[in-house]
Amino acid sequence: MLSVGDGDTIRVTGTTGVSKTTVRLACIDAPETSQAPYGNDARRALQGELAIGAEVSLRTKATDRYGRTVAEVLKGTININQALVATGAAFVYWQYIEGCDRETYSRLENEARLKSLGVWAVPGGIQRPWDYRRGGKSSKAGANSSGAANPGQNSSRYRCKQIGSWARAQELLKQNHSYLDRDGDGEACESLK
Repeated sequence: MLSVGDGDTIRVTGTTGVSKTTVRLACIDAPETSQAPYGNDARRALQGELAIGAEVSLRTKATDRYGRTVAEVLKGTININQALVATGAAFVYWQYIEGCDRETYSRLENEARLKSLGVWAVPGGIQRPWDYRRGGKSSKAGANSSGAANPGQNSSRYRCKQIGSWARAQELLKQNHSYLDRDGDGEACESLK
């Protein structure tokens, strides 16, 4: 292994040490680096699993539109993709789960959610990376592992009275729900204090 890009991308060298390949971890999606602090946490989690120079093997699934190899990364018998989901460093990427062990990924994500690990420290989880990249038009915060919104929750915009706590409102503000800070003072839903 040569380097870690973000929470779900690495660069590896071939066995000859000459060819370099960018690998997008299959079946998972880690928060973007700009989704502070979760994106950097995901990157650190991946670095913790794969030290520079670590030997890995790949279970290649596809090549993506950017020319990256999409694969499950194995370090010995440890599936790194699954390890990131288990610690809450990444979400299962349900849209692209094809070819991966769906039941295992689902179980690991559910266990991380129940333990409030990583991205699940916020009830319902943080804004999903795929929504974040689209500009937050369809936030899945409050969604279950299948991606369906939980009953009674607005899947795109929150109202202060729906959030329930001032602390939760501050977390949502950090996740780019800036409309919750109506007076622009850096504090969301002051009425919940």
